[in-house]
Amino acid sequence: MSDTRLVLTTAGSEAEAKKIARALVERHLAACVNIVPQISSIYRWQGKVEEAQEWLLIMKTTAQAFERVCDAVAELHSYELPECICLAIEDGSSNYLRWIEESVATTE
Repeated sequence: MSDTRLVLTTAGSEAEAKKIARALVERHLAACVNIVPQISSIYRWQGKVEEAQEWLLIMKTTAQAFERVCDAVAELHSYELPECICLAIEDGSSNYLRWIEESVATTE
């Protein structure tokens, strides 16, 4: 098992997605952030079913940085309750996983 993680969030616009992605990489909280454009999301919010076009952010980071990533997403995001979920990377290219770990700051 690796210490590396994928973290997911969505944004309401391309500009917001790029702002969040750039800030996370500049702050050494993520090695890379992929932005998947214009996904359709259907969700329940405040008792109603809503539908929106969003941009999916896939962040490559470490378990140690996860809490700081979520804090930064909350700080930078326009949503009242932005998604911030973490998926463990079980295995992968050792060189790529090492690059993620080396690219993410280990302290605040």
